[in-house]
Amino acid sequence: MGGGRVPTAPPSPFNPPFILGSVFSERCTDEKSHRILARLCLDYSSGALTGDLCEDLCVAQNLVYKDCLYYDRGKKVIQADWRGQPIILKSKKEIFSSYQHLSMLEEVEIEDIPETELLLMVALEVKNVLGLELSNNTMGPLWTRKKGPHWKAQVASMWSLLQQEEYIYFSLLQDFSKHVLRIIGSCGHFYAVEYLTAGHAWHKTLFPLENVVSPTFAGHRSRVRAIIDIALSFLDMVRHFDNDFSHPLHLCDIKPENFAIRHDLTVVAIDVDMAFFEPKMRDILEQNCTGDEDCNFFDCFSKCNLRIRKCGAQRANNNLQVICDKIFRRWFSPSLRGPLVSLPLQLQLQLQKAVQECAEPGYVDAAGHQRTLKSLSKLYHLLHVSQQELQRAE
Repeated sequence: MGGGRVPTAPPSPFNPPFILGSVFSERCTDEKSHRILARLCLDYSSGALTGDLCEDLCVAQNLVYKDCLYYDRGKKVIQADWRGQPIILKSKKEIFSSYQHLSMLEEVEIEDIPETELLLMVALEVKNVLGLELSNNTMGPLWTRKKGPHWKAQVASMWSLLQQEEYIYFSLLQDFSKHVLRIIGSCGHFYAVEYLTAGHAWHKTLFPLENVVSPTFAGHRSRVRAIIDIALSFLDMVRHFDNDFSHPLHLCDIKPENFAIRHDLTVVAIDVDMAFFEPKMRDILEQNCTGDEDCNFFDCFSKCNLRIRKCGAQRANNNLQVICDKIFRRWFSPSLRGPLVSLPLQLQLQLQKAVQECAEPGYVDAAGHQRTLKSLSKLYHLLHVSQQELQRAE
């Protein structure tokens, strides 16, 4: 599956039922995808929308449809070829007119609207979606439009993109983070991201290493070395998301399908529909409750205050704990013959114990925070030692 793959989202965020992704796969057809792209090009030719990829898609035929990867409740993920490069086209809704219309486009001449007013509207939309306050000088990736003959279509297209949380995340973070998908361009409400092969729970190594490890790294020991490198990149991502932004970024849907690996073995979050900065995370968690089970928002947990029957606003677990539980256990479990078999027995046992301790649920206090920092440090150390052992054995 490609870099734009999106998991099936349950209808209710709290205590979500299990839903098979295959339920929706029959609706993901080439015929329907071609029809959607044809409608997109019709809107482009009428002047309703625009974008830096529209000409290649609709006129020059340099952007060519390849496959429908996912379609659920309007959300469309399409694999395409752009000038010989595989890419992913994504949109939260199928049709441009389905997005909320910017009423001021009809009320006044768009050329008369000061750019500062438009920037303010962008900032308000970002605050509404992400819960973040942004200054004008940090909105560069979201505001690259310049007044010209297609200004109205540019603003309308931008507004449709701003109603898509993933687009905002990728746009704002791509200059600051190597752990998110790179945006290549857009046409109307569809935006293009780099193509990467997603992981999968049924895959033996969770991620298809044959796509990222060169032929010279063939063999079990080299695959083990790749897994160790990927595990270290997961730790880099955890530390980065916890510390390098104005607020921590919480990942509430952690599974192999929502990550991919670049050729340099960097871990990339390819689906951030369920990622939230701290202010938004607190709003989501603060729900009415009768017990802790009511405070579980996918992979983000809180505690129920039974006295006031309200979930705590602070997350009780963290990104590292869930990654240890859902990713690292698969690689470093004593019950599985995973990468550890290539390491000395003492190091195997140390890694297994460290992952087990890391995966245990945390607590919302200073001691819990210190335990997380200790787990992170211990895993970094043991994985670096594992790298050295593998290099010595070669």
